[in-house]
Amino acid sequence: MTYEYKVVPAPTRGQKAKGIKGPEGRFANALEIEMNRLGAEGWEYLRADTLPHEERSGLTGSNTSYRSVLVFRRAKAGDVAAFQPETLEAPKVAELPAPDDSPAEPEPQAETAATEDTLVLAENDKTGASAEKDPDEADSVDDVNVALKKRVETLEQSK
Repeated sequence: MTYEYKVVPAPTRGQKAKGIKGPEGRFANALEIEMNRLGAEGWEYLRADTLPHEERSGLTGSNTSYRSVLVFRRAKAGDVAAFQPETLEAPKVAELPAPDDSPAEPEPQAETAATEDTLVLAENDKTGASAEKDPDEADSVDDVNVALKKRVETLEQSK
């Protein structure tokens, strides 16, 4: 894309406006007015530069001073049409295979029934009160451990 550029001198004096105080505010206001004026014409602010400028001083002498300029740019009118956005194709959706019509067989479940040598606690029981074959009917978790140890001892003795 090619651009055309416009370079204008930066304001050297501030511009008064209602509610703006001090020289810094007035200078910023002058800069803002100039930038908005050129922006309304389609110019995009690019940067500010300070460049040396040689001036004649007397008959044979010269003096170097520095000038501040504002640089603006805009796309050339003929180039904008050449860079039209490209339309992309919609993504293709892969088709999924049809589901089988045959009924699925349920998987065999593991046996959860208690055997003769196993103690079973209810799911929400933290005290061990629901333990099957628990001779002591324990009221706390510590008592369950003691009861389990006794049960293991009695089972070992019976073998």
